[in-house]
Order: sequence, then structure tokens, then C-alpha cells
Amino acid sequence: MVMKKFLNDPQRVTNELLEGYALCYPNKIKLVSEKIVVRANPKSKDKVAIVTLGGAGHEPALSGFVGEGMLDASVVGDIFAAPGAPKIVEALRMFKDYAGIVLVVLNHEGDQRNANMALMMAQKEGIKVNKIVTAEDIAPGVDAPASERRGLGGCVPLSKILGAAAEKGMTAEQIVEVGERFNKRMATLAVTLKVATHPQSGGEIGALADDQMEIGMGQHGEGGGNGPEPMQSADWVAETMANKVLRAVDAKPGEKIMLLINGSGGTTLMEMFVIFRKAYEVATKAGLVVATSHCGEVLTVQEASGFQMIVGVYDDETLALFNEPCDAPYWVVR
Repeated sequence: MVMKKFLNDPQRVTNELLEGYALCYPNKIKLVSEKIVVRANPKSKDKVAIVTLGGAGHEPALSGFVGEGMLDASVVGDIFAAPGAPKIVEALRMFKDYAGIVLVVLNHEGDQRNANMALMMAQKEGIKVNKIVTAEDIAPGVDAPASERRGLGGCVPLSKILGAAAEKGMTAEQIVEVGERFNKRMATLAVTLKVATHPQSGGEIGALADDQMEIGMGQHGEGGGNGPEPMQSADWVAETMANKVLRAVDAKPGEKIMLLINGSGGTTLMEMFVIFRKAYEVATKAGLVVATSHCGEVLTVQEASGFQMIVGVYDDETLALFNEPCDAPYWVVR
């Protein structure tokens, strides 16, 4: 398949995109050792560092959220591939003299395997790391155990809360505790209209007919549960998905929630706003208060058309932390 992309050598795309990213935002981030993105202005060492990892090709996730008040570092793997354990350990060593380290890991096999290996290696060096795993994708079923759920775009709002908690001087254990309160009441459901392409091969990842969509398809083309179905209206899709995610977080009337529509890469803001409109209506009719909201791209998948609907339930502390100032290239709160 002939790719229609602005690339040079496809095998160097990860290095080149990171080089360009660092040149674009020199006052916010810098690139270290080719594939580790860190804050340009590090926080003081008496605070806990928040670190994450993941494959390239999902921009702005995850490195777009490195910055003051959010992540301290992002360890980048090749396209759609987790970074190796040695590179993760290299990043962890940079923060060994900090008050602690919290490692955010999305629940994908490669990410978990390499992160766990890195944690064992770090432990042998006397580096203590607390881990928090995002597994908020409810495609396997609302009641499916966390071990069977994928981590999707929910890692971004969670990182916002963790980063704010770290800035306030909380210990690593306190940061994990407050993060898990939000993490356990967060749910994501995706819908795909057009599958992604792999920029190093040009091949499509998965398959969908032109008149089909699939609710629950994974970001790398993994099956979504019920399989492809005929294309439906925006209102039908939004209402169907909103009812599922609200049930998954066990949202009760009067509770405050986050409602985030994350475009997968090939979906316009026009479409996202139309979807948000109906999802907001469903939430408010259920007696919920949409306390924070966002439409845009936080985690994409190379031309994939569709979106992720992400909902989280706040308590007073997590909402306050979410609203704390931050200054990352792709998330700014004044």
C-alpha cells in the first residue's frame, strides 16, 4: 500500500517526530537520550516525580502532557510499541533522588511487561517506584475485571490529577491513593469508523467496511465485543455510549463528573461537539453535574476515525486537583 504521509525514512519517524517536538516547545520540554521527554524546568527534588511510558504514534499522548503540574517524564517506544525496560529504568534513575516516583502504565501487554521488568531492575538499584495502572476501557463489558480492560485516553486526566497532587507535596503513597479514587471511577468507550494505518508499513490495522462502525474497537484494531455494525446517527451513538460509561462509573444524581470526547485522529471538532451535545444531555438528565469538559485530541491513532468517550466521577479533592494550574504543551490551566 502506498502511504500518503509527510515522512522521510519510516524507520526514523519516532526519532524525527521527537526531535521536532523538542524544537517546537523548548521552553516546556526537552528530549534526553533520544526517547525520553522531560520537563524543561524540573520540579524541586523534595517532590514526587510522575513518569509514564508508551509507544509513539498516539500524539499528543503521552509526551504532550509532560510539563509543570503534569508529567515529569515520558519514555517513548517505537510506533505503537512499548519502550524497552532498560530505557524505562534510565528514566527512573533521573528521579532517584526525588521524594519518590509514581509510574503511570496503561494496561497493554507490552507496556505492563516492560514496566514490570523495569521496576524489578530499579528495585535492585534501590530505586523505589509506586505504580498506578489505567484500565478504564469498558469494551470487554461494564463488569469485566480490570485485568481484562485496556488503558485508553483516561491516562491524560489521571496524569493531571497525579501531577497536581505531586506539586502540592503529597507523598508517593498519598498520590497513588488520591489517583486511584479517580481511576476506579473512570470509564472509557471508543467507537471506530475507519481503522488506523501503521506509518512504518502503510498497512491498515483491522478492517471496517465503509458503511460500518464498531463500538469498543481497540486503538490498534483489536475487537470491540459485538463486532462491526451499520453506521448510526450521532445522537444514537452518543446516547448509547453515554449510558454505558455512566453505568460503568456508577454515577449517582448530584455527583460531579468529567466528560471528555477524545478524537482518534481522523474525526473533526464539528463531529465531536455534536457528540458532546447529546452526551451532556444524557448526563444532565441523569442528574449529574458536568464539572469539567473537553473536546479535542489527547490520544490519537494515525488516521483512525472515531472517538473515545471518557467519563470520570470527582470527589471534592480530585476535582480541585484537576483544576490546579499546569503548563504542558497540550494541556494548560491558568
